[in-house]
Amino acid sequence: MSNSSSMAQFLLLALADRRELQLLHFWLFLAISLAALLANGLILSAVACDHHLHTPMGFFLLNLSLTDLGCICTTVPKAMHNSLWDTTTISYTGCAAQLFFFFFFLGAEFSLLTTMCYDRYVAICKPLHYGTLLGSRACAHMAAAAWATGFLNALLHTVSTFSLHLCQGNALGQFFCELPPILKLSCSHSGYLRELGFIVVSAFLALGSFVFIVFSYVQIFRAVLRIPSQQGRHKAFSTCLPHLAVLSLFLSTIMFSHLKPPSISSPSLDLIVSVLYSVVSPSLNPLIYSLRNQELKDALRKLITGCFSEAINSPSSTCYVPH
Repeated sequence: MSNSSSMAQFLLLALADRRELQLLHFWLFLAISLAALLANGLILSAVACDHHLHTPMGFFLLNLSLTDLGCICTTVPKAMHNSLWDTTTISYTGCAAQLFFFFFFLGAEFSLLTTMCYDRYVAICKPLHYGTLLGSRACAHMAAAAWATGFLNALLHTVSTFSLHLCQGNALGQFFCELPPILKLSCSHSGYLRELGFIVVSAFLALGSFVFIVFSYVQIFRAVLRIPSQQGRHKAFSTCLPHLAVLSLFLSTIMFSHLKPPSISSPSLDLIVSVLYSVVSPSLNPLIYSLRNQELKDALRKLITGCFSEAINSPSSTCYVPH
């Protein structure tokens, strides 16, 4: 990356021109960050403390909460800093780090969502083989593969992008360091084609995962509709719908951001869409799961009740979760 460029910093897109709106954006991002930290923290605590959630889905949900927190902590703090101090700069190293970690957590999240789809497929379509196919070791290997995939993908794109010679200025036109705006600054044709090739390979891998997800859910819904009892169908749907909702929100916002036609593209629309998939989507994931997953709702209720009871009876003691 030492041959990439001599520029010391990039200019990010200001969220607003007026000082009052800048402060409003700061408080809005602060509220979203705190809500995401609280919601994901509750899910992490509930999964760790409640033995009823010591299941493959609970394990993957814990990992998903970590990726959501990572996405929020990668993009939001710098945007809050720029809004509060009325600046738009980010250092060259900081931009490279932000791009790497955003790709890392985004890639790991998509891999985890694909793995969670496999979990639902096995649980509903092959329930007798669930313990064999999704034992503790298999779950650990799949989670490790998801994190490793995100890491390798992020490392590949970050090194390739920041080895380009950038000569088209330093204004990114986005509120965080994203890949397409950086590539627009490149004047290295061969390097640009190399990174474009990496993007095509990543897109094909993502398409393969998408096809697997669609095929799995077709099989899942066929199996659910064959369940004779209405209560059984409702229970099966209640375990699938949160995952499907999170997956749909994740994929729809990213696909619209990168595949929308140039005729409808505008700086304000690009900003709104990027906020949706980089900030809003990770913040809503805990809410979606907690609203539809009965076991998670029960665990959160026990966690909050246990902490509240302990705080009343003994303010100096730590909270616990009754089993």
